Amino acid sequence: MSIHEVINPATEEVIDSVEHLDVKGADEAIERAARAYETWKNVAPAERARIMRDFASALGDAQEELARLEVSNAGHVIGNARWEAGNVRDVVGYYSAAPERLLGDQIPVEGGLNVTFHEPLGVVGVIVPWNFPMPIAGWAIGPALAAGNTVVLKPAELTPLTAMRIGSIAREAGVPEGVLQILPGKGSVVGDRFVTHPAVRKVVFTGSTAVGRRIMAGCASQSKRVTLEMGGKNSNVVFADADVRAAAEAAPGGAFDNAGQDCCARSRILVQESVFDEFMEHLETAVKNFRVGDPNDEDSAMGPLISAGHRDSVLRYIDQGDVAFTGEAPSGPGYWVRPTVLLARSATEPCFSEEIFGPVVSVLRFRDEGEAVELANNTEYGLSGSIWTRDLGRALRVSRGIESGNLSVNSHSSVRYSTPFGGFKQSGLGRELGPHAVEAFTEVKNVFFANNQSTHPESRRQS
Repeated sequence: MSIHEVINPATEEVIDSVEHLDVKGADEAIERAARAYETWKNVAPAERARIMRDFASALGDAQEELARLEVSNAGHVIGNARWEAGNVRDVVGYYSAAPERLLGDQIPVEGGLNVTFHEPLGVVGVIVPWNFPMPIAGWAIGPALAAGNTVVLKPAELTPLTAMRIGSIAREAGVPEGVLQILPGKGSVVGDRFVTHPAVRKVVFTGSTAVGRRIMAGCASQSKRVTLEMGGKNSNVVFADADVRAAAEAAPGGAFDNAGQDCCARSRILVQESVFDEFMEHLETAVKNFRVGDPNDEDSAMGPLISAGHRDSVLRYIDQGDVAFTGEAPSGPGYWVRPTVLLARSATEPCFSEEIFGPVVSVLRFRDEGEAVELANNTEYGLSGSIWTRDLGRALRVSRGIESGNLSVNSHSSVRYSTPFGGFKQSGLGRELGPHAVEAFTEVKNVFFANNQSTHPESRRQS
């Protein structure tokens, strides 16, 4: 094992140190999960639901503790961190209803009775990113456990603390030993074992597209299931018939929330040319009023970036772009970047086409509805986006025309635990959340009961 220091990105101070597992430690945890699975899958649905409700209640009791821990570890502003901790509680609570409602089908057939069952997969390996450590962990933990699987979860190296605490809360709340384990470590060690270990039957990954492709390729050798949520370069499309001022005032929240470290960030704004100047005037006011500061301050809307290296990567895009205006940010210790608006001259500029993952938004004009859809689709990604218009017909046409998994009309909402979430194209594979997420952690088993009177040839078929 090795020791990794955890840094507060707002102060650059070491706040904790965490032991990273080696291959042997990862294998031992996976084997514990495999043993625990043999018991957990047979827990009565009502009892599994009760355990999950107790887990959700314990998470609720620890909401403020988890939120403060995330502020220190990830630099999230306290209001966001409270929502994130509450989201884990709500997701586990939502899926606590699933064990007793994981229904199969009775399918009419000749010669007997045919039914289907949803059987759990086994051990599920979950790889969580540093930008939203709590919610994304919960999105896999909830449905996977509800279906009867056991979970081994690797938090990001930069942000392990809330995941580790969630793991201990689970044990305190009565989740049996080995059912949910948190495995801090390097992706090249622990994450790779999720891919290569035969006892792990599914890998759930959120992170970069490049890493997601490698995980998918590795899983293919064992026909192992994967869910991938990867990058995004999302458009915020503002039509001339919209409430232009409202669209402009909402834009900073859609782009700079979590310091832009969000795959759903609306990091490029498409504005119809007839209202471009009006929109930019309102946007400048909104950006300059967007408060960046101490994440413990209740009034802060944005905190620091996660690391010095990531801050430097974001600044390179700003240095190469045409800056229209910026907001303010603290000086001194911390990985701070000012909220920045760039003017894009074409859809091929790096600031407009590449995922920056920081508080940077690029603005581009468009002529008409057709060009707006074409520009929005001119990307390898398709995760999220927004459409601002008062015309319902246009909203329907454009939302059907844009190749994206999650769209909002006159808002920047992307995630609800009760609705599906996932991307098109290189943004990912599969869906999380919503009423059907549990089924993605199951195999469908078909069973035919003969009535012993059938003479139909199909009843004798061997293959």
